[in-house]
Amino acid sequence: MKSQNEKHIPIAFWVPSVYFTMGLPFVALTAGATLMYKTFGISDGTIAFWTSLIMLPWSLKPLWSPLLEIYRTKKFFVVATQLLSGLLFGLVAFTLPLDNFFRYSIALLAVIAFSGATHDIATDGVYLNVLNAKDQARYVGWQGAFYNISKLVSSGGLVYLAGELEQDFGIVHAWMVVMGLYAGIMITMAIYHIKYLPSGGNLIAIVSVQDGLKTIKDVIVTFFEKKYIWFGIGFIILYRFAEGQAIKIAPLFFKAARHDGGLGLTTSQIGIVYGTVGSLAYVLGTFVAGHFVSTRGLTKKSLLFLCAAFNLPFIVYTYLAFTQPENIYLISLLIAVEYFGYGFGFVGLVVFIIQQITPGKYKMSHYAFASGIMNLGFVIPSMVSGYLSDYLGYANFYLWILAATIPSFLVTWLVPLKPHDENA
Repeated sequence: MKSQNEKHIPIAFWVPSVYFTMGLPFVALTAGATLMYKTFGISDGTIAFWTSLIMLPWSLKPLWSPLLEIYRTKKFFVVATQLLSGLLFGLVAFTLPLDNFFRYSIALLAVIAFSGATHDIATDGVYLNVLNAKDQARYVGWQGAFYNISKLVSSGGLVYLAGELEQDFGIVHAWMVVMGLYAGIMITMAIYHIKYLPSGGNLIAIVSVQDGLKTIKDVIVTFFEKKYIWFGIGFIILYRFAEGQAIKIAPLFFKAARHDGGLGLTTSQIGIVYGTVGSLAYVLGTFVAGHFVSTRGLTKKSLLFLCAAFNLPFIVYTYLAFTQPENIYLISLLIAVEYFGYGFGFVGLVVFIIQQITPGKYKMSHYAFASGIMNLGFVIPSMVSGYLSDYLGYANFYLWILAATIPSFLVTWLVPLKPHDENA
């Protein structure tokens, strides 16, 4: 039951802002930190391994998600983790001038990952508990779009800024400023959400430790009792098999020198091409996909179409790796095509989780379970992608990516779909 306060907070006041804030730490760790370490001269294999390993909290979050059902409000965890992440980004900035900066910064980023994963659980809990089924479907496009606008700000604006500052102030101070800006944004959004975020619904009544453990057990058991759950888990993991590898290496490929098989782009150019053009195309793709799914529904045919849109554009990277074009406008156009398909197809995975996995008593925890598994499908391939690209070279690596799309098509073809209950 909603409180009077929640009834008076318009959805447009908090869905865009909270999902933008959700995306910022994730993008900062996957793309921002990746480029930062590349600029500092760290090897691709080391970067890909460690920046993927620290993302594990987004896969392991089901382990502590039940606790968020029984302690404080979901809003409490959203605001607390935004403040914590902001403070930690500030500390990352201060580690960069140190001799062992990689060790210290990667440790702090790992804690940010834990905070960010907890933030995701609570945010999705607010979304699923405050909005009815109709509004969930209506705002899923907003959810995805503003999550990915954080890519525009992070991979676009802040990376571009880093590239410009590198020329005047040097690499260390440039990235100190960027990490400080991450800190400022997170803390500002925490202050905003103290006023403009619903509490996320009532807590489950817990009167004893035994009662709490019983609830946690029930959360886990009911998740694995869902119909077709193992097919669903397989789908969630394999749908992203090629993406997890391709996207992790993309900014490293853009940055690498041309004689090493890369495109030789500057940090500022990557901010424009990858962070701005790519992110805008991604956001547009999510909006179009939201309309596509809302009109056609999640059927086997529509899911296969979404899968094709998600995977086939990876051919763009293969073309870029073999031809190494120097025309920045051509590169931007091709990246826009790839990211439009990427955004369009990713919505299929999100809607699958919402409609096929989440419905039931523990919506927040079960969404956390599914999204954690989804992230595992990204992290595991990402961890080995750097070593593969080092061994194969960028051109042959992206040929491998095209072959790696096959499991995604197979699992999409085979996964059974339950009829969607609008009132679930």
